Amino acid sequence: MSTESSRISVTIEFGGGAELLFDKKKKHEVSLPGDDWTIEKLLFWIRDNLLKERPELFIQKDTVRPGILVLVNDTDWELLGEGNYRINSGDTILFISTLHGG
Repeated sequence: MSTESSRISVTIEFGGGAELLFDKKKKHEVSLPGDDWTIEKLLFWIRDNLLKERPELFIQKDTVRPGILVLVNDTDWELLGEGNYRINSGDTILFISTLHGG
């Protein structure tokens, strides 16, 4: 049960060019309200609170677009259940773009 005062502190990082969508800022320390967060829920929070432009380059439907790797504490999110992973306070979530224009 979530209380008003409970929060989860996480580090969100962007690399490989993904940071260009977030004012070129690679690292964001955030405090999320409540205690019931999954990566999928976080993606929508990032879209609504951190993303500055062109959300289609970061998110498609309810997940990251193809070509963006997601690591949670240096572990591929595919090994952790992808969007269903329950975020813990202190987690570092890294989004790396593997797509490069030319």
